[in-house]
Amino acid sequence: MDCSARSLEDLVSAFRSATLPRDEWTHAAHLRVGVWHVLTFGEAAFAVVRAAIRRLNEAHGTPNTDTSGYHETITWLFVRLITHLRDQHPPDIPAARLADLAVELLSDRSMPGRYYSPSLLASSEARGRVVAPDRDPLPG
Repeated sequence: MDCSARSLEDLVSAFRSATLPRDEWTHAAHLRVGVWHVLTFGEAAFAVVRAAIRRLNEAHGTPNTDTSGYHETITWLFVRLITHLRDQHPPDIPAARLADLAVELLSDRSMPGRYYSPSLLASSEARGRVVAPDRDPLPG
């Protein structure tokens, strides 16, 4: 099932309960649940998303190591970009609409390369902790 076939609430529920099937854990799903977390938790969204992604990876049998699974810098980057996107819209924008915009505007998987060199993103340092961009500064 494509994540767009689920309501945002259903997608988030499956994500947070670590029952979202691996084939539905796409980049678009990451963005959609990221939007929900930014809108729901504000500044705390990053920490909440971090824990939930790690838990879902474990449920899928994906180890969170220096070379696999959860990536701290990429998660932080997309939470920052989603936060910037949120700040560009009225505070009462519906979550599902902002999620659709995030998928539309942030789904280019090469986007992190605007801010980070491939070697930095591939490093265990960037996977394990947030590192600053070595290319362009982030918006906002």
